Amino acid sequence: MTDFSHIRGKITYDRPLADLTWLRVGGPAQMFYQPLDEDDLQSFLKTLPLDTVVFPMGVGSNVIVRDGGISGAVIRMGRGFNHIEIEGDHVRCGVAALDAHVARKAADAGLDLTFLRTIPGAIGGAVRMNAGCYGSYVADHFVEATVITRAGEKRQINADELEFAYRQSSLPDGWVLTQAVLKAERGDPVALHAKMDAQLKKRDETQPTKDRTAGSTFRNPAGFSSTGQADDTHELKAWKVIDDAGMRGATLGGAQMSTKHPNFLINTGGATAADLEGLGEMVRKKVFQTQAIELHWEVLRVGEPAPKK
Repeated sequence: MTDFSHIRGKITYDRPLADLTWLRVGGPAQMFYQPLDEDDLQSFLKTLPLDTVVFPMGVGSNVIVRDGGISGAVIRMGRGFNHIEIEGDHVRCGVAALDAHVARKAADAGLDLTFLRTIPGAIGGAVRMNAGCYGSYVADHFVEATVITRAGEKRQINADELEFAYRQSSLPDGWVLTQAVLKAERGDPVALHAKMDAQLKKRDETQPTKDRTAGSTFRNPAGFSSTGQADDTHELKAWKVIDDAGMRGATLGGAQMSTKHPNFLINTGGATAADLEGLGEMVRKKVFQTQAIELHWEVLRVGEPAPKK
């Protein structure tokens, strides 16, 4: 039995995860760890047997945890990792800082990270997935990040090491991001906040923001995000190919593809993770059958299916 008595953070076993995800589904984590700070996280990873799988988790906005839960250690990055500090034209933020909070605090300081305002989730996930919208991506602003490797070593990594691409990076499995530094251009705070207000208004008009979703379900086949500009084309957008396949509003159990925006997977109440993932796979199959386009998941699916009865 591994001795974790020196760990200052909280360790819980068989901790249910459904209440920590935006979709409100999923089984338990075999081990659930909430580090106090970077030193505590280093100690934990050095102590944890190397063959134990590690899954870092933020606010659970972009994930389906399968009904059988997650074997290994789920590391929930919380209060010790939600700082936001302005350093000239740079913003240093902990990975648990919400994207929206970073955008607002940057705007207060006259720094333009407005693209983050409508992205659900926290900075850790935004970096890992190279989140973006309105033609801007994390990669465009990224300076460096601090990580704790699976072996418990603290490192600084740059953009070249992360190899950013559309909705992905090459962060090694088991490495845990703790903070990131983003650079931003100067702008007028009033104008920046007005810009974000307009973005929020447009989002609420076009997306099911009141429903249980995990944000965009699939990556755009076009290979880039919506720009929000008047000349933005809808060809090869995920929502468009789903709509063309007749899957707007499609259901499976308690899962539904939104009627408002068909690239949003919704838990209408009582959905299981199997319902949600199964409906997503139905959509992928139908889009491929009708248009020969292969959709790729943007939402992470992690864990094991429920045991068969």
